[in-house]
Amino acid sequence: MTQAKSGDTVRIHYTGTLEDGATFDTSAGRDPLEFTLGSGQVIPGFDKAVDGMTVGEEKKVEIPAEDAYGPHNPDGRQAIPRENIPADIPLDIGTQLQMQLPDGRPVPVVVAEVSDETVVLDANHPLAGKDLTFQIELVEIV
Repeated sequence: MTQAKSGDTVRIHYTGTLEDGATFDTSAGRDPLEFTLGSGQVIPGFDKAVDGMTVGEEKKVEIPAEDAYGPHNPDGRQAIPRENIPADIPLDIGTQLQMQLPDGRPVPVVVAEVSDETVVLDANHPLAGKDLTFQIELVEIV
Protein backbone atom coordinates (compact mmCIF):
# COMPACT_ATOMS: atom_id res chain seq x y z
CA MET A 1 0.00 0.00 0.00
CA THR A 2 1.07 3.55 -0.65
CA GLN A 3 2.28 5.48 2.37
CA ALA A 4 1.78 9.22 2.81
CA LYS A 5 5.04 11.12 2.42
CA SER A 6 6.30 14.69 2.43
CA GLY A 7 4.84 16.62 -0.50
CA ASP A 8 1.67 14.49 -0.68
CA THR A 9 -1.69 16.19 -0.29
CA VAL A 10 -3.72 14.14 2.17
CA ARG A 11 -7.24 14.15 3.57
CA ILE A 12 -7.71 13.07 7.16
CA HIS A 13 -10.38 12.86 9.83
CA TYR A 14 -9.25 13.72 13.33
CA THR A 15 -10.31 14.45 16.86
CA GLY A 16 -8.02 16.45 19.13
CA THR A 17 -8.24 16.17 22.90
CA LEU A 18 -6.49 17.69 25.89
CA GLU A 19 -4.93 15.79 28.79
CA ASP A 20 -8.24 15.86 30.68
CA GLY A 21 -10.02 14.23 27.70
CA ALA A 22 -11.85 17.39 26.59
CA THR A 23 -12.19 17.68 22.80
CA PHE A 24 -10.78 20.96 21.45
CA ASP A 25 -11.32 20.25 17.74
CA THR A 26 -12.67 17.56 15.45
CA SER A 27 -13.51 17.00 11.80
CA ALA A 28 -16.53 14.85 12.77
CA GLY A 29 -19.56 15.95 10.77
CA ARG A 30 -17.38 17.93 8.36
CA ASP A 31 -15.31 17.24 5.29
CA PRO A 32 -11.89 15.73 6.00
CA LEU A 33 -9.03 18.15 6.63
CA GLU A 34 -6.86 18.50 3.52
CA PHE A 35 -3.22 19.60 3.72
CA THR A 36 0.16 18.95 2.12
CA LEU A 37 2.56 16.95 4.27
CA GLY A 38 5.72 18.84 5.18
CA SER A 39 4.39 22.22 4.04
CA GLY A 40 3.92 23.72 7.50
CA GLN A 41 0.14 23.93 7.14
CA VAL A 42 -0.36 21.95 10.36
CA ILE A 43 1.57 21.69 13.61
CA PRO A 44 4.87 19.75 13.30
CA GLY A 45 3.77 16.81 15.45
CA PHE A 46 0.65 16.33 13.33
CA ASP A 47 2.74 16.30 10.15
CA LYS A 48 5.05 13.67 11.68
CA ALA A 49 2.08 11.54 12.81
CA VAL A 50 0.52 11.35 9.33
CA ASP A 51 3.83 10.76 7.52
CA GLY A 52 4.03 7.05 6.68
CA MET A 53 0.33 6.28 7.22
CA THR A 54 -1.63 4.29 4.62
CA VAL A 55 -5.17 5.02 3.42
CA GLY A 56 -7.71 3.66 5.91
CA GLU A 57 -5.15 3.50 8.74
CA GLU A 58 -6.16 4.96 12.10
CA LYS A 59 -3.89 5.87 14.99
CA LYS A 60 -3.83 7.74 18.25
CA VAL A 61 -0.85 10.02 18.83
CA GLU A 62 0.27 12.19 21.71
CA ILE A 63 1.96 15.41 20.65
CA PRO A 64 3.97 17.31 23.25
CA ALA A 65 3.54 21.09 23.42
CA GLU A 66 6.95 21.58 21.78
CA ASP A 67 5.70 19.83 18.62
CA ALA A 68 2.26 21.47 18.79
CA TYR A 69 1.82 25.19 19.50
CA GLY A 70 5.00 25.56 21.54
CA PRO A 71 5.42 26.53 25.17
CA HIS A 72 3.37 29.31 26.71
CA ASN A 73 5.52 32.43 26.33
CA PRO A 74 5.19 34.93 29.19
CA ASP A 75 6.43 37.64 26.79
CA GLY A 76 3.26 37.05 24.76
CA ARG A 77 1.27 38.83 27.49
CA GLN A 78 1.17 42.61 27.44
CA ALA A 79 -0.43 45.07 29.85
CA ILE A 80 -2.08 48.00 28.07
CA PRO A 81 -3.33 51.11 29.87
CA ARG A 82 -7.11 50.80 29.92
CA GLU A 83 -7.43 54.40 28.72
CA ASN A 84 -5.70 53.39 25.45
CA ILE A 85 -8.52 50.99 24.56
CA PRO A 86 -11.64 52.47 22.97
CA ALA A 87 -14.70 52.32 25.24
CA ASP A 88 -16.74 50.35 22.68
CA ILE A 89 -14.33 47.36 22.77
CA PRO A 90 -15.63 44.54 25.02
CA LEU A 91 -13.13 43.64 27.74
CA ASP A 92 -14.59 40.44 29.17
CA ILE A 93 -11.96 37.83 30.12
CA GLY A 94 -11.57 35.43 27.18
CA THR A 95 -12.77 37.92 24.56
CA GLN A 96 -10.76 37.56 21.35
CA LEU A 97 -9.49 40.79 19.84
CA GLN A 98 -7.06 41.73 17.13
CA MET A 99 -4.07 44.04 17.52
CA GLN A 100 -1.89 45.39 14.77
CA LEU A 101 1.90 45.18 14.73
CA PRO A 102 3.88 48.30 13.71
CA ASP A 103 4.30 46.76 10.23
CA GLY A 104 0.51 46.41 9.89
CA ARG A 105 0.24 42.64 10.40
CA PRO A 106 -2.72 41.57 12.55
CA VAL A 107 -2.14 39.61 15.76
CA PRO A 108 -5.00 37.77 17.48
CA VAL A 109 -5.05 38.33 21.25
CA VAL A 110 -7.28 37.31 24.16
CA VAL A 111 -8.27 39.48 27.10
CA ALA A 112 -6.51 37.73 30.01
CA GLU A 113 -6.91 40.20 32.90
CA VAL A 114 -8.76 43.46 33.49
CA SER A 115 -8.26 46.04 36.24
CA ASP A 116 -9.26 49.69 36.61
CA GLU A 117 -5.87 50.75 35.22
CA THR A 118 -4.78 48.04 32.77
CA VAL A 119 -5.92 45.30 30.43
CA VAL A 120 -3.61 42.32 29.93
CA LEU A 121 -3.76 40.91 26.41
CA ASP A 122 -2.34 37.46 25.64
CA ALA A 123 -1.01 36.76 22.13
CA ASN A 124 -0.15 33.11 22.88
CA HIS A 125 -2.10 30.52 20.94
CA PRO A 126 -4.87 29.16 23.21
CA LEU A 127 -3.25 25.70 23.01
CA ALA A 128 0.31 26.92 23.70
CA GLY A 129 1.95 24.96 26.50
CA LYS A 130 -0.48 22.06 26.19
CA ASP A 131 0.24 18.46 25.24
CA LEU A 132 -2.33 17.29 22.68
CA THR A 133 -3.74 13.89 21.72
CA PHE A 134 -5.13 13.19 18.26
CA GLN A 135 -7.12 10.28 16.91
CA ILE A 136 -6.28 10.35 13.18
CA GLU A 137 -7.65 8.44 10.18
CA LEU A 138 -6.01 8.84 6.77
CA VAL A 139 -8.94 9.01 4.36
CA GLU A 140 -7.16 9.71 1.10
CA ILE A 141 -3.87 10.58 -0.55
CA VAL A 142 -4.88 13.00 -3.31
